[in-house]
Amino acid sequence: MSFTAEVRDELARCAPECTYCDVSTLAALVRVCGTLSITGKGGYQLQVATETGAVARTMIELTHKILKLKTDLTVRRSILHKVRNYLIVLPDQPDLEKALVLLGILDRSGGLVAGVPRHVANRACCRRAFVRGSLIAGGFVADPKGDFHLEIAVQGEQFARDLAALIEGMGVHARVNPRRGAYAVYIKSAEDIKMLLSKLGANRAVAEIEEARAVKSVKNDVNRRVNAELANQTRSAGAAQRQIELIEALEKLGLRRDLPEALETFCALREAHPDLSLRDLGQLCDPPLSKSALYHRVLRLEKMAEEARGETPGE
Repeated sequence: MSFTAEVRDELARCAPECTYCDVSTLAALVRVCGTLSITGKGGYQLQVATETGAVARTMIELTHKILKLKTDLTVRRSILHKVRNYLIVLPDQPDLEKALVLLGILDRSGGLVAGVPRHVANRACCRRAFVRGSLIAGGFVADPKGDFHLEIAVQGEQFARDLAALIEGMGVHARVNPRRGAYAVYIKSAEDIKMLLSKLGANRAVAEIEEARAVKSVKNDVNRRVNAELANQTRSAGAAQRQIELIEALEKLGLRRDLPEALETFCALREAHPDLSLRDLGQLCDPPLSKSALYHRVLRLEKMAEEARGETPGE
């Protein structure tokens, strides 16, 4: 089961917080993945198509519980994608039009409602139920082991912006993006995704996100340390090579044989250990010397070479 399917299934099992929350959840399910058509007799037929068992189960249960309407269910298996397709049909029947008004699909004059109807999102708990239903019906939540991303695919710009406003009202930043004739209400921040799922009741999913973030943090810390160590080794190798070249230059200038003992000791150690950093090279001295002490010896050697060439130090 994908992470999205796990989240949808967990949300579908959340209990309503008040007697009106189920209406809000059902309204969102119908609005996000339902198709309304007019029959030849001037009546209506509602179809809900989904590949998610949680959507089909919730749709049928709430329709029977709240609307007391007849539903027809067809289940097919897609040979290409190897998944089940659920088609729930509410055929033309008495009280279907009243049910569509109750769910905010139609207004009282029979017109289509463009945005989120106020009466299904009056209370804070009902607003959560509506967002929960929208996420169950058309949501996608990326596996937290990869990039953090949550989105809800919907039809209609006004509905998308109203849904984003409901999410914003929960303290979560949501954006709207047009996509292939539809709209995506999406969230990119891991903290915002975690907050939204927590408010909607997907506590198991929140725990998985927190665990994934902890693992990512450890991996990122290890990578930073490895990269820093590699960078230090690269710098040390480059510095050591320049010191070898400096010693060779002193040889050519005839200065090597007259070097003070401390400088000669450094040159001998560097030639014997061309791969060591100054810090590690200092540990081989007797007595051991600090990195700073050896660096000052390098500066003295550079100054001697510059003076022998007739150069001004620092040029």
